Amino acid sequence: FPEIVEAVKANLPERSVVDGEIVVVVGKRLEFEVLQQRIHPASSRVTRLSRETPATFIAFDLLASGEEDYSTRPFAQRRALLEQALVKARPPVYLTPATTDHRLAEQWFEQFEGAGLDGVVAKPLEGTYEPDKRVMFKIKHERTADCVVAGYRVHVTDAESIGSLLLGLYTDAGELMSVGVIGAFPAARRRELFVELQALVTTFDDHPWAWAREEEGTRTPRTAEGSRWAVGKDLSFTPLRPERVVEVRYEHMEGIRFRHTAQFVRWRPDREPRSCTYEQLEEPVKYDLADILSLEHR
Repeated sequence: FPEIVEAVKANLPERSVVDGEIVVVVGKRLEFEVLQQRIHPASSRVTRLSRETPATFIAFDLLASGEEDYSTRPFAQRRALLEQALVKARPPVYLTPATTDHRLAEQWFEQFEGAGLDGVVAKPLEGTYEPDKRVMFKIKHERTADCVVAGYRVHVTDAESIGSLLLGLYTDAGELMSVGVIGAFPAARRRELFVELQALVTTFDDHPWAWAREEEGTRTPRTAEGSRWAVGKDLSFTPLRPERVVEVRYEHMEGIRFRHTAQFVRWRPDREPRSCTYEQLEEPVKYDLADILSLEHR
């Protein structure tokens, strides 16, 4: 992120330690997948992407400035010092919004999701900065969805147990799209699932994701092919007839997929697979990220 290096040098105190987050804004919202694409080992690509999809730095804590260590001071003091330090900051460096108004925080929680944020963070005003400890509270949206189980990957340590299940949802046109995965099953359950699912194993010729026949070893969806995070890993999967439905818990959508790995809730033998469509997903009202970044302290 060369553009962030230059921006930080220009906007932050010369000798300071600032905690914050790098994001990429596309249009009016954060785009997590575009941010992931920015992390690349080739310097030529890094330079090109810094121009095509420039990043933004959002600061939320000041831990030190000059010879002063602020980490043992209460968060309320650190926040005030951060606001002073960034009073003249210019894009792409911003100060995260903050409030002590509970009702306003609830409003932000509902509104900001429409700009790509997956929740809000609550910090004790008297809390000090404690490295490697979770002393803040991240409040995320939590929803459920009924998805079709369309395939599985075996566990990395046992070829006869399930590592993850591949999930799909149908579009209005009847196309089964890859929406995410669930995993983290107990060891015994992984082996049981492997046995249970063998009756549904099919070939790619008869599968909605037939393209994978020529592309075994790549990841679904196709936009994630060539993942630099999975070099050397076998990401192929075993196709299943899309006949079983599972209810999963998820936090946030990124495009047509769950942003993070979903969590198993229960099987839904009463649900018809074709009824598992995107229409069941709650779509947050769109919100302009620029309006969020223009807020500072309320």
